[in-house]
Amino acid sequence: MRIVSICPSNTEIIAYLGKVELLVGVDNYSDYPEEVHSLPKLGPDLSIDIEKVEQLNPDLVLASLSVPGMEKNIEGLKEKGLPYIILNPNSIEEIANDIRTVGNAISVPEIGIKKAAEFLEEIHFYKEKAAARKTTPSLYWEWWPKPIFTPGNPNWLTEISELAGGYNLFATESSASVQTDWNEVKRRNPDHICMVWVGVKEEKMNPELLKKRPGWKSIKAVTENQIHVLEESLYCRPSPRLAEGLAKLSALLEEEELNQEKT
Repeated sequence: MRIVSICPSNTEIIAYLGKVELLVGVDNYSDYPEEVHSLPKLGPDLSIDIEKVEQLNPDLVLASLSVPGMEKNIEGLKEKGLPYIILNPNSIEEIANDIRTVGNAISVPEIGIKKAAEFLEEIHFYKEKAAARKTTPSLYWEWWPKPIFTPGNPNWLTEISELAGGYNLFATESSASVQTDWNEVKRRNPDHICMVWVGVKEEKMNPELLKKRPGWKSIKAVTENQIHVLEESLYCRPSPRLAEGLAKLSALLEEEELNQEKT
């Protein structure tokens, strides 16, 4: 088969299934695994060059609606009559379902079932670990700095927060993506700030900028130096790599709990 992926999380599902060799083109933001770097790039995930997609003569396009604005890509695929499926998960279980769905779509259903089970088993390991924690710190996830966007309740990062032993400070909100402001974050006073600016590499994020926001020097996460610059690729994409992000976050919160016990 000739597969085109127009979203990084879809590309990573193909990789998780061990079928990278089927990919003939990807969006500009697909950067994992290493093998995809040499593939034709089809544009940013919000404005895919559908003409280029058509030229690759794909048997299947893995589309997505995980980011507002991707609808335009779907319209373009429809106009060209290209075969596609749409993935749009918000939860861990839905990501597992997508692993199975893609497995079926590329004619390896048994692999899809097996890998989905492996993914959920890894997640379950951290669920048991989190249950044994003595503390449950609050986490503020910053997806974008201005205007501020953060994940709400129906989002995988709410689950990841709980599985790591904490909780998402904006899990009170009913939207998957919440626009808020500096004052509201200050009012909620998070124990930890997790910087995961979408599409921005870690080395380009400066935690010192947060400390300059009005009133933020009094936030607990700032006073206790708990501002974490994390790999957005491990937290902002609904793919099996969330398990890797979960492992890192769990270790981070566990270390902090141990440090508190010592003091």
